[in-house]
Amino acid sequence: MSVEPGGRDERGELVETVMSAIEFGILGLYFLTLVILAVLGFHRYVMVWLYFKHKARKAVPAPLPAELPRVTVQLPIFNEVYVIDRLLESVAQIRHPKDRLEIQVLDDSTDETTAIAVRAVEHYRERGFDIRYLHRADRTGYKAGALDAGLRTATGEFVLIFDADFVAPPDILEKTLGHFADPGVGMVQARWGHINRDYSLLTRVQSIMLDGHFIMEHGARSRSGRFFNFNGTAGVWRRAAIGDAGGWQHDTLTEDLDLSYRAQMRGWRFVYLPDLVSPAELPVEMNAFKTQQQRWAKGSVQVCRKLLPRVLASPLPWRKKVEATFHLTANLAYPLMVLLAGLMFPAMVMRYNMGFAEMVVVDVPIFLAATASVCAFYVVSQREQFPSGWTSKAKYIPAVLGIGIGLSLNNAIAVIEGLFGKTSEFARTPKYRIEGTDDTWKQKVYRGKANWVPYAELCLAGYFTFVALYAVAFGLVGTLPFVALFLWGFLYTSGMSLAQRFEWLLPREQEA
Repeated sequence: MSVEPGGRDERGELVETVMSAIEFGILGLYFLTLVILAVLGFHRYVMVWLYFKHKARKAVPAPLPAELPRVTVQLPIFNEVYVIDRLLESVAQIRHPKDRLEIQVLDDSTDETTAIAVRAVEHYRERGFDIRYLHRADRTGYKAGALDAGLRTATGEFVLIFDADFVAPPDILEKTLGHFADPGVGMVQARWGHINRDYSLLTRVQSIMLDGHFIMEHGARSRSGRFFNFNGTAGVWRRAAIGDAGGWQHDTLTEDLDLSYRAQMRGWRFVYLPDLVSPAELPVEMNAFKTQQQRWAKGSVQVCRKLLPRVLASPLPWRKKVEATFHLTANLAYPLMVLLAGLMFPAMVMRYNMGFAEMVVVDVPIFLAATASVCAFYVVSQREQFPSGWTSKAKYIPAVLGIGIGLSLNNAIAVIEGLFGKTSEFARTPKYRIEGTDDTWKQKVYRGKANWVPYAELCLAGYFTFVALYAVAFGLVGTLPFVALFLWGFLYTSGMSLAQRFEWLLPREQEA
């Protein structure tokens, strides 16, 4: 073994060089991940700015014509024993002439929902409604397939769509049809409300997340002329726009986002009505919530793969292209958060010799850039919705951050599957007709699917417990608030999933 004049072993120098390269690579990847997340977080500031810049720009409908158009109401359902009656009862209250209203119950169910739906359809037909029951034994295309099948026999010039967990506002057609006097308008979207907002911490967090999307994102995008999307329900389509855009397609799990982009790229304009609220039931069970989030995350990435290259190659203005890029790639943040979680401890150890002050000067500002924007985004959404009582809602925003982190592994898997083209079935979100805090879901037959992910989340919670103890032991207290968010988020999502999965009071489950 050769030794240099200075006495240094060549092998030792090689090991030191390799270790330095590894440390440099890990730290470089760590900071690159932080910076990308900070950029994605900064985009939320852009949403807030666009919202206020264009806040006064509201869509004004034309007066309704003397002869109202014919409207088809499509109700795609699959195994909805608890909510189908509520849905149909609300649709029957829509103020529109019966001879100008067609109702389609598009039922793909495989359980007793079919019998309930048939009885309900007969009941409303006897009351003079033009209501039809269409059952498919073959679920090809899932929801998109059902909507497409119904559209083949639909007689309406306009199509109003409601999912099973929604309650139709009686005035929804009165407030939307006037906007279609502009022949360029292809779709009008209502805002989602929340029937069971205060049922639990989980539903409170979901309501804030959805408020951010509907109040800030939809408000900013629609009023500034950017693309925004139909949300699959509580919206009215001009039937001609659906056909012109290529119809309902089922090569993604978010057929609503897919059709929205195709229609807007064809030149159709969308209108968003934040003051028209359609109440809906939020998932109350963690595994059901995860299933919903995973479907949305995977579907958006599938649409990104399918349509973003076409958007970027189109002659659209650069502002629309930039916003479409942020919109369609937003869920890429989830794999980055999982990567950040894995890199946090080795980066902390490697940089310990730099001193506590260095950690604060470099890490904390970047973390703040990534998280403060999220806090501002949701605070503004709550202030806009509840001007006199927003603080009682905003106090749950730390939980929003934590659960958002806790969902990162669940959604990262979906994003990666979407990126690599792995197909999967349309996994429905179970509904239980939970409306008040005294209602219960534990003895009802549907459950969200549980898999190995909660165990991995529990391992991540254990990992961040160790990271927190390390930070305390070495005086790195400036990192503790961020470590605590990761710890609590993974502990909550895994704990709730496992507790609800193995609740001994639950009957033998029927997975949705």
